[in-house]
Amino acid sequence: MTQTQQLIEDYRPKHECGVCGIHGHNDASKLTYFGLYALQHRGQESAGIVSSDGERISIHKDMGLVPEVFSEQKLRNLEGNQAIGHVRYSTTGASNIINTQPLMVTHKGITLSVAHNGNLVNSIELRRSLEKKGSIFQTTMDSEVILHLMAMSGEQSFEEALTSTFKTIRGAFSMLMMTRDSMIAIRDPNGFRPLCLGKLTNGGYIVASETCAFDLVEADYVRDVEPGEILIFKDGQMKSIYPWPKQRTSFCIFEHVYFARPDSDIFGINVYQTRKRMGQILAREAKVDGDFVMPFPDSGNYAAIGYSQESGIPFEMGVIRNHYVGRTFIQPTQSMRDFNVKVKLNPVRSFLEGKRVIIIEDSIIRGTTGKSRVRSLRKAGVKEVHMMVSCPPTRHACYYGIDFPSSKQLIASQNEVKEIAGHLGLDSLHYLSLEGMVEATGMTMNDFCLACFNNEYPVPPDKSFHKNALDHS
Repeated sequence: MTQTQQLIEDYRPKHECGVCGIHGHNDASKLTYFGLYALQHRGQESAGIVSSDGERISIHKDMGLVPEVFSEQKLRNLEGNQAIGHVRYSTTGASNIINTQPLMVTHKGITLSVAHNGNLVNSIELRRSLEKKGSIFQTTMDSEVILHLMAMSGEQSFEEALTSTFKTIRGAFSMLMMTRDSMIAIRDPNGFRPLCLGKLTNGGYIVASETCAFDLVEADYVRDVEPGEILIFKDGQMKSIYPWPKQRTSFCIFEHVYFARPDSDIFGINVYQTRKRMGQILAREAKVDGDFVMPFPDSGNYAAIGYSQESGIPFEMGVIRNHYVGRTFIQPTQSMRDFNVKVKLNPVRSFLEGKRVIIIEDSIIRGTTGKSRVRSLRKAGVKEVHMMVSCPPTRHACYYGIDFPSSKQLIASQNEVKEIAGHLGLDSLHYLSLEGMVEATGMTMNDFCLACFNNEYPVPPDKSFHKNALDHS
């Protein structure tokens, strides 16, 4: 990722990966490629695929977007009827080839690969303990801890090794693993991150972070991998085991607020419809008079539709997005401070002049780019700028797989709503209530992890755990 790309993306929270796996199809690597292509929004820094024909395991991974990492020839080299793949973001300073996934190791003649979405909140202590016992780590990924635990399990069977290993770790993990002849899907007992199961037209299986990956390969959705479930696929058959006692679910509600693709069903709920309902409820909670409702594309599009329909205020696209932003740019000079905003979004000046605008955003994290965007509207002659946010103020760090900065860097943790409005240059600012956000999903408060909003962490991290002490998958 170039410096300019980083500038463009810094204001957004980053999800740190997506996974896709195929079992029982002769074009497993190609189908995995298409699955990762559909999941590109979940990680745009690196991509990788491991495949197996039952005897030989092949791997290819690199920095870059999915179509940049894989060519037709590279996919042909990934032979076999099963494959697992990964797309990834990293935390600051961890952008390098060593930390790309899937990770792969061989121990006592067994080759094991892993592709992980989530964060392990006891990874620091586990890593220290393993290093004292002689383990040598090749990466700074918390996911590598799992491979070392598997190798040192000492259990008699692979299934027993799985059970003992995953009873040791805590946190968020929606994960795919692969041996020469089997694929394994694991979801933590709280179910923080999504993971779903589908059936291919030839009878094989697909497991992916989101259902949008199924649509691209024409697979049928079967069900979600349940929280606390391990699925083992071997010889075209599927076996399910539950090594953990049942726990309260802690689904990440930010999947519905921002991360998941709107055409996906996440936790059994359609994302598009949920975001529209968030906008509708926001319109009931925060009534503001304006000439039209508009999003900054594409983040607030669907909530803006809901807000417009509920309020009766027309929906317009007052800012146009450049969809052809490349991966390399001439670096902007200091005098071009707003380049990172201008290169992606441009206001329709003649339409905006003299108007009272209601902007719909899905979230405000640091507030840096929001300020630049509001400034660009003022320069275009907008008379009033009101902002509606389709989630509550984000005040606390995430330990479960979203690259939220520390709470000190979150603008809402240090400022009240009126202060944030002043900082951004707004005439008014309104957030959706916590209750309204959950209502939009059709589920209950007890179904979700809401820690980034209310500071109530379902699985507390170890005292030694620090968000940036290790990289996360």
